[in-house]
Amino acid sequence: MKKVTLICLSAVLGLSLALSACSSGTEPAVKDDGKKATSNVNPAGQFPITNEKTTVKILVKGSASVEDFSTNEFTKWLEQKTNIKIDWEVAPEKSATEKLNLVLSSGDYPDVIMGFGVSPTQMMINGSQGVFLPLNDLIEKYGVEMKKMFSENAIYKDLITAPDGKIYALPQVNECYHCMYKQRMWIHKPWLDKLGLKMPTTTDEFYEVLKAFKTKDPNGNGKADEIPLSGSIQASASNLFETQMLDSFIMNAFTYDHDTRKLYLDNGKVTVPYNKPEWKEGLKYLRKLYAEGLIDPQAMTQDNNQLKKLGENPDTVILGASSGHNMGSLTTLGASSGRWLTYEAVPPLKGPNGFQNAAYHPYVVGNGQYIITKNAKNPEAAFRLADFLFNSPDTALRWYAGREGTEWRYAEKNEIGINGKPAIWKQLTPWGGVQNVNWGQTGPSYRSNDFRLGEAQNPEQPLEVILYNQTKQKMEPYQMKIDKVMPPVFFTADQASEIADLEKTILDHVKEMMARFITGDSDIDKNWDAYVKNLDNMNIKKYLEIYQTAYDAKFKKK
Repeated sequence: MKKVTLICLSAVLGLSLALSACSSGTEPAVKDDGKKATSNVNPAGQFPITNEKTTVKILVKGSASVEDFSTNEFTKWLEQKTNIKIDWEVAPEKSATEKLNLVLSSGDYPDVIMGFGVSPTQMMINGSQGVFLPLNDLIEKYGVEMKKMFSENAIYKDLITAPDGKIYALPQVNECYHCMYKQRMWIHKPWLDKLGLKMPTTTDEFYEVLKAFKTKDPNGNGKADEIPLSGSIQASASNLFETQMLDSFIMNAFTYDHDTRKLYLDNGKVTVPYNKPEWKEGLKYLRKLYAEGLIDPQAMTQDNNQLKKLGENPDTVILGASSGHNMGSLTTLGASSGRWLTYEAVPPLKGPNGFQNAAYHPYVVGNGQYIITKNAKNPEAAFRLADFLFNSPDTALRWYAGREGTEWRYAEKNEIGINGKPAIWKQLTPWGGVQNVNWGQTGPSYRSNDFRLGEAQNPEQPLEVILYNQTKQKMEPYQMKIDKVMPPVFFTADQASEIADLEKTILDHVKEMMARFITGDSDIDKNWDAYVKNLDNMNIKKYLEIYQTAYDAKFKKK
């Protein structure tokens, strides 16, 4: 993931140069004949959005799950409801970043840029130059659904507002409860039962369980083929966080190991754990596991597919435990073998010093999803179209699932939601795969916690219920305090340039030395001081200062 992020940041820097000749002011929308456009938009909340058929040109990032945005059933419903026809330009998913940069550098902007997750840095560069329109006034005048969302959770407005006070893009908000605690460990429960072991709750108990997995033949085949603990180094495809990394769960018994960059707050100060004594102690624990053959050596190098092959070993179960977002990190969800149902979440372990933490990811705002450019012929219509996408549950269900009565329906009185409360809606067909009835989670939308957990339980598809219960019972009680969680921040172009180089150098060194310390290639006690000194030489102080400046600019109370 870091490599992808750094490439994007590099592209931003090149982009800022390409855009330096662009106008710095926000110009009024004009028709093709050069005259100012006349907004024929109806008042906020009134439909259709325009009485006359209006066209909005949208550049959208392609989705492997959407057959054709132009003929999509949701697109047809949306156009009929709003009287706005969408003129689509689809950027191939694999080359979407290159396409976006090309469009922005050319000056030939569409009315709207959608689904790219444009970075805060890009927003600030293009917003300050007038390429991306500030949306504050449009939100105030037409933002019926946006205001509802902000009233439910004011932090969402804060997170999408740049330090200059302007909002340059609309987000996708997805309050996925179990995703907020995605740094989990999964253990094969039948092995615990067979060996008469309880679910481990401390690092010492976890060690004893792994040792028993290795030495007591829990799969009963008479072979020493069990792998007590494994993981992978590849980012999770669904979340872009390295949730399969061994440290992402275990280190939280020693210190805060939060997300890929591992940043957290200590009394408002941005800091990291990996140069502190607690990190050293966590590494020594992992070294102990590795030295005794309790950690799969391939865990330091393998990808997700290789990990899953261990979990789905065709002859017998050989994998005892693995870190991962869900059981699908190490097995095949929904497989007829049912093996994925045999793994249960381990509660956050208590370390030798009593530390016990469930990494928490509450900032569920995917920013940069809908941007209106200076070339928009009718910015008001373009905004009202986006605002309608935030309508929940009606529009959200069509956007996410498809047609009412075919892909979903509203719940009946006796149906129970994922959270055990009365259900709101029921999925009628399996979600996913290539289809042409919804937008495949592309673009702006608002799915609240109540909306997601209000899906009716389906015994044939129990994953969401399992994840909810495992998270509620085991993770939430040990949730990382919100004032410790580093929120997303906006960087200036200069900050982005400097942070990209520093971050790559520092995190590459952390990863390398983590592997070397765990495998014994480098002695932790002898070489720890040199490791920390190297971080200092890599200017970790400046690295944290940049993050601190960005954090203070956005969140420090005046």
